[in-house]
Amino acid sequence: MNLQTFVASDRTRIAYTVDDYTDPWREPQTLFLTHSAMSSSRRMYAMVPYLAREFRVVRMDTRGHGASQVPPADSTLSLDRLTQDLHELTEHLGVERAHFMGSAAGGYLSQQMAIHHPRKVLSAILVASKPGLRNSQAASWIPEIERKGLRPFLKETISDRFPPGTDPAQIEWFLDEVCKNDLDYIKRFILHMTGLYWMDDVAHIRCPTLIIAPGDEPIGDGSAYGEMQRRIPDCELIVYEGGRHNIGDYLGDRCAQDALAFLRRRFGQARM
Repeated sequence: MNLQTFVASDRTRIAYTVDDYTDPWREPQTLFLTHSAMSSSRRMYAMVPYLAREFRVVRMDTRGHGASQVPPADSTLSLDRLTQDLHELTEHLGVERAHFMGSAAGGYLSQQMAIHHPRKVLSAILVASKPGLRNSQAASWIPEIERKGLRPFLKETISDRFPPGTDPAQIEWFLDEVCKNDLDYIKRFILHMTGLYWMDDVAHIRCPTLIIAPGDEPIGDGSAYGEMQRRIPDCELIVYEGGRHNIGDYLGDRCAQDALAFLRRRFGQARM
């Protein structure tokens, strides 16, 4: 994996990876992939082979996650700062306009880019991503994590994230990846997101938008996906019936294929 870094305007080191398997004589459009909370860009591995054949795919590790720097405990944590990191990465790479695809909290950044930096955003693809975590039980996770530990808590609640029949090896890998992150920062991150909800702002998303939603969403209000579709002027909704929250993990291939079909339909075939 070709891991690179840049230094954000507040001097935090942000890691990212570029995957580009497009035809070398073409100038591809760029697609930014942003991961969920308690995660890293590695968890989006299954999407890359599909997307990187037609797009220059950039995967960013959100600050405090993966290979990106963990900010000091007394630093300000805000969705605006996280979004600014992504915007600054587009500037660092010289990308004027791009597609933005995010899973769960990673989709928050895609939404914020589309709302606040609309000239940058060709399309937004949101995988299991609602407008914030305020209407969820996520705040109650923190005392359980502190009492039991992160890995035991996630194992106990794994059915919220993966359906029965998921390969146990995939679940163990998921737990390994989550537990590589800084626990104190992860707790701060989750608590911050539980205070946010911007449903009233999604109408400002004017780009073509695709929402890929789990049909059996146990984290927060699943009806929010339909409400988002109604409010976003140019929005398509695909529901994976029976899907649990982590469809971006255990159905990553399907998410990428649906995203590609949407992008081809709305923007044309990237290659013939």
